[in-house]
Amino acid sequence: MKPFLLLASRAEDGAAEDEYRAYLRYAGLAAEQLHRIRMEAAPLPELDLGDYSGVIVGGSPYTSSDPPGLKSAAQHRVERELAALLDRIVAEDFPFLGACYGVGTLGLHQGAVIDRTYGEGLGGVTISLTPEGMQDPLLKGMPEHFTAFTGHKEACTVLPSHAVLLASSAACPVHMFRIKTNLYATQFHPELDAEGLVTRIDIYRHAGYFPPESAEMLMENARTFSATEPMKILRNFAERYAG
Repeated sequence: MKPFLLLASRAEDGAAEDEYRAYLRYAGLAAEQLHRIRMEAAPLPELDLGDYSGVIVGGSPYTSSDPPGLKSAAQHRVERELAALLDRIVAEDFPFLGACYGVGTLGLHQGAVIDRTYGEGLGGVTISLTPEGMQDPLLKGMPEHFTAFTGHKEACTVLPSHAVLLASSAACPVHMFRIKTNLYATQFHPELDAEGLVTRIDIYRHAGYFPPESAEMLMENARTFSATEPMKILRNFAERYAG
């Protein structure tokens, strides 16, 4: 099979490696089946989509809806490169799964309104599938309601008319959507289990996402949730598009 491509942008090595291992584990892929590019580290090389089975965009410290003046040079570069790549991906309806940062990238590319209206804190939330979500092949085998981990400042407020809403939560109306047949974005993290979230809280305790003194409480809270269903999305994506 052709490998999948993971586009990552976490600058902290510990978080980047833990994220990569989670995608390998839950997608059921070997290391040679998931090619990772860390976009924050260097410009994106020339890519031939024909070399890959699909593209995955992982979570990111970047907030798409921030004013341009607050974005770093690296973020501006990453946004330009992803937008150009999405031009090709969308035109070809090439298999794409964006996790968390996928909403701010694929969503913006397709005309969604992305802002801070529906941000959610770090922790477990109940995700509910729409009737369309219950029928979608990427959500095969999943219950109508399940627990997933979130932690996002921005979210989609208005979906474009050609998007299909697949999942929501009580606090965030757009948690997963599809464009065309093969282009997906989730706001929740399909790669995160409780220990994965604990690892990120520990790594990011001084990154400004939350008061450092609250880290232990957040880690304790994370361990009270069990998120086992969202990972099926990764396995379904890998199995559906492996070629």
